[in-house]
Amino acid sequence: MNKLIITPKTKIHDLLDAYPELEELLIAQARPFEKLRNPLLRRTIAKVTTLSQAAAVGGLNVEDLVNVLRKEAGQSSISDIDDASGQYNTQQPAWFDDGEIVQTIDVREMLHAGEQPVHEVLAAARKLKKEEILEIIAPFLPAPLIDKTIGLGCQHWINEVSGEEIHVYFGASGT
Repeated sequence: MNKLIITPKTKIHDLLDAYPELEELLIAQARPFEKLRNPLLRRTIAKVTTLSQAAAVGGLNVEDLVNVLRKEAGQSSISDIDDASGQYNTQQPAWFDDGEIVQTIDVREMLHAGEQPVHEVLAAARKLKKEEILEIIAPFLPAPLIDKTIGLGCQHWINEVSGEEIHVYFGASGT
């Protein structure tokens, strides 16, 4: 059972396709979401609208919306995702040394403002030198961001501080 990992970039159509049982929960989050009951809007707008965009339309905090949906879908803990994907490192690696953290980017405010932190994080990851570590603080597992940094050859470690605070550490390849 390889279900969709819910993130701010998840399209509403994809969410409801993978988790049809979340429809009523999603609609209950904000009055504008009632429009999802309209089949035409469901076939058009829902295919291009992300949860981040929907949260802005509904006047919601994107982190809260994603966390509510993730919890109901059984994605509240990183270990669930780790078991499902097999590609995320949740065990502290030998290369990690908190004294080597050269930059911390807290993406929570950016996400709340409707901004996407991808470019800033990728730019910082590209600048990492051997043994340097980049720390990202997020309100949920930033799976697409981790995937992109893995694509750059970065190593990573995910440390779940709480259900709503995730620290992801990136090390340059060979760190």
